[in-house]
Amino acid sequence: MSMQTENHRGRILREHFGIVAEPGQYIIALAGNPNVGKSTVFNALTGLRQHTGNWPGKTVDNAQGSFTYSNKPFLLVDLPGTYSILAHSVEEQVARDFICFGQPDATLIVLDATCLERNLNLALQVMEITPNVIVCVNLMDEAKKKHIIIDIPALEKELGVPVVATAARKNEGLGTLRETLYQVSTGVRQCSPRQLVYSPAVEMAVEQLVPTIQRLIDHKLNPRWVALRLLDGDTAFIESIKRHLDLQFKNALQEVATV
Repeated sequence: MSMQTENHRGRILREHFGIVAEPGQYIIALAGNPNVGKSTVFNALTGLRQHTGNWPGKTVDNAQGSFTYSNKPFLLVDLPGTYSILAHSVEEQVARDFICFGQPDATLIVLDATCLERNLNLALQVMEITPNVIVCVNLMDEAKKKHIIIDIPALEKELGVPVVATAARKNEGLGTLRETLYQVSTGVRQCSPRQLVYSPAVEMAVEQLVPTIQRLIDHKLNPRWVALRLLDGDTAFIESIKRHLDLQFKNALQEVATV
């Protein structure tokens, strides 16, 4: 990341999200459903190097923690626990906006190994926004008690992103998790997330919208994901663009949405 880009992201993080990152610090967003052990993973990675406040303008906790790995500094931002990021609640809006506009170097999604199918919904949604995703299948010890066996390599191949098995309460798998976070955040490891394919009518509409959206956003957001949100009639998302980007961009997107 160039110095100019880093300074721009630093300003966005500070002014829009109340987060002050150190120069050269890699930013990781931590997402997950409630009760998947996300806080345990957060505490295991950051120890006592934590700070808790509120997201600007929201009565939602904002927890941040730092750690160092392979002589590289990392800032872990614990997003509110949500089942979705389609912004039906304040928590979902905070999580979505940070992943979209906070420009994290990687997003770590914690899943519960005992109910993987339900948790994967959030992972698939995030994978539509950004390719830099790591999936942490936590509570593997609980899954073992219930005789649940998860083929981690097969899941990784199916999703197209790194998948790490952990039992954070027992400090199991955290070394591999740190190494994977390092590889994805620094660009050593590239991810190719599997994208959901929708009905032919939706895919045709997306194909028509993407070129115009791509011209407007100039790599600021994933144009396919923006097209899907416009087709959903997601007015809250357009309002988020108004807050985090510029008014001209927001008006242009509204015009695209009405076509």
